[in-house]
Amino acid sequence: MNITIDARLYGLENAGLGRYVMKLVEYLARLDKRNKYSILLRKKYFDELELPPNWTKVLADFRHYSFTEQVKLPKILTQTFPDLVHFPHFNIPISYAGKFVVTIHDMLMHRMKGQDTTTLSLPAFLIKRFGYKYVFKKAVKDSLRIIVPSNFVKRELADYYHVNPDKISVTYEGVELPMVASSNVLEKYGIKEKYFIYAGNAYPHKNLERLVKAIVRLNENHNLNVTLLIASSRSVFSEKLEKLVSKMGASKNVALLGFVPDNDLFTLYKNSVGFVFPSISEGFGLPGIEAMAAGTLAIVSNIPVFKEIYKENAKYFNPFDFSSMEKTLWEILNMPYQMREEYIQNGQKFVSRYSWEKMARETLSVYKEAIKQ
Repeated sequence: MNITIDARLYGLENAGLGRYVMKLVEYLARLDKRNKYSILLRKKYFDELELPPNWTKVLADFRHYSFTEQVKLPKILTQTFPDLVHFPHFNIPISYAGKFVVTIHDMLMHRMKGQDTTTLSLPAFLIKRFGYKYVFKKAVKDSLRIIVPSNFVKRELADYYHVNPDKISVTYEGVELPMVASSNVLEKYGIKEKYFIYAGNAYPHKNLERLVKAIVRLNENHNLNVTLLIASSRSVFSEKLEKLVSKMGASKNVALLGFVPDNDLFTLYKNSVGFVFPSISEGFGLPGIEAMAAGTLAIVSNIPVFKEIYKENAKYFNPFDFSSMEKTLWEILNMPYQMREEYIQNGQKFVSRYSWEKMARETLSVYKEAIKQ
């Protein structure tokens, strides 16, 4: 079987999508020595990445979500002579007529319709949204199989597009932080007080404005000096957040760290009071799993997907009410030591079920099933 993977999103600079593609490639390369793979890469990783002999790297150095992608990608795919193509994101080339499977990570943009979700002008936003919906629908309808990260997304997708649920396979993501603490990390980031931490992008659906309000109120109402660390790569949205923190007078309570490497992140998780995840919409929730594995509490929104992924191993709050967040953070600060340790230990045992190797094995099974159709 000749399998082509569009891995142009490979790399941690592409956040959760990038990590998903990296781990998929890493474990497929370990597990499958029989099938042949062609992997499409941007130049940075085309030069860096080393793969087994049954893998062939193909340069596809153009941006995803672009017009160039739609024009050039079908030709490149055809030249790899694939029996099956895997698109790890919905952005398929609409003219491609070959067999493919697609990973749909979430349906966030189907619900997030306000112009505050974009930096574009209104006309450009409307054009982009039309293109998004068209390409997304094409990916869902024309794919042989669809891979999703949770049963929540599976139900959403099946209901919205009237897709047979048997076409959709759930492959949970995995956890694999470097479980070795870095030295002098707290000093490196200038951390001296107790702190909560959030890691991820600063998109509007992450709901960070309410979290900032909750931290300010927590400190004011209880005469505390507790910090919220936000680890988020620089972007237009993180810059907006920085301005918002300044406008709210929250700079003494909120530290924006920018991009934090995995080794440092593990240490920051481990030494935190807890990882706070106030998002109002997600497809899986990988950062919470990673924080649990590192040895801290996950304090998260009471949305259905988090209830599915974390079950009883997280503490929940109402993401639309910053006073609910504040109350939950106060309870965590005052949690008895023994109860806290029990939560952490149970969480670490629980998240061991989430494995990138398992995800890759299940994905390979999807390939085999799809090629028979």
